[in-house]
Amino acid sequence: MTTPAPLNSPAARRRVAVSAKDLVTVELAGGGVPAVARPTVPTVGLAAWVRDNKPRIQEVLNERGALLFRGFPIREPADFQAVVRAWSPVLLGYTYGSTPRRSTVEGVYTSTDYPADQTIPQHNELSYARVWPRYLWFYCETPAQAGGATPLAGNQGISERLDPALFESFAARGVRYVRNYGSGLGVTWQQAFETEDPDEVEGFCETWEIDFAWRGTDRLWTSQKCQAVVEHPGTGAELWFNQAHLFHTSALPADVQASLRDLDPGQLPRQASYGDGEPIEDSTLDEVRAALEAETVREPWERGDVLLIDNMLVTHGRDPYEGPRRVLVAMTDEHDGRLGVTR
Repeated sequence: MTTPAPLNSPAARRRVAVSAKDLVTVELAGGGVPAVARPTVPTVGLAAWVRDNKPRIQEVLNERGALLFRGFPIREPADFQAVVRAWSPVLLGYTYGSTPRRSTVEGVYTSTDYPADQTIPQHNELSYARVWPRYLWFYCETPAQAGGATPLAGNQGISERLDPALFESFAARGVRYVRNYGSGLGVTWQQAFETEDPDEVEGFCETWEIDFAWRGTDRLWTSQKCQAVVEHPGTGAELWFNQAHLFHTSALPADVQASLRDLDPGQLPRQASYGDGEPIEDSTLDEVRAALEAETVREPWERGDVLLIDNMLVTHGRDPYEGPRRVLVAMTDEHDGRLGVTR
């Protein structure tokens, strides 16, 4: 497989008009993500254009997985929120999340509150659950002085790079995720479930078929078997879609792994196994991480950028950075993996 073409490679670009009045053009980088939409005049309202061009946008997403809107007059979170609502009026919450975030305006969150010196590896949002957002929207309010890109990698390419036997094994067995909230690593159950009420947590777990047990007042154990591979509703492609490589202890720094070595597997802050409970080999997940890295491309953020991702087609991450950085995210169109339906 060829290496994805850099976004800024002139040879890799072709330009097509996507508006009857030629108000917006899209640059499709050959073989890579994302496509880039730019206004031909600076006053084009992005919210109105998105509302009027949903079929064309979906067509671009099915082909490229992500679309970067650059050069539009998006100056504050409220402008961004209006764009997202033009696509879908219902913005999803971040219940059952795995990283710390803060809400800004309704339905809009900081993309992550992880420290600036840390890398967030590639992943599909909430792919450790049975229900997830179909679309992710990002808005760059303040780009970092250095670093801080949101790397992207196409799930089709990732799937093709994996050994077919590995891919089929995961597809058949699924992935089981075990989490121990309140262990001192990761988010608390209050953060993950966006509530202080244990009854609400139990109701959520029962609705979404998550096994759970309380271990004291502030400790919660959960376990859930989820998909490892999904069928994309628009393209029909079978795609790698899970977070085994993030939840598995092999993803932790060596010193943290050493400190957890004496714990019973059921006491680990979080762990991923095959769906039948058998352990996943470190070498298997090394192959997964290599496939993710090989497909990853980066485009530096510019102030005012808006990025739309089909969460089932493209992974995202975050590079370390220096200086202030503020990137916001919104999620839309809940997809129920049990039924294969986006609603």
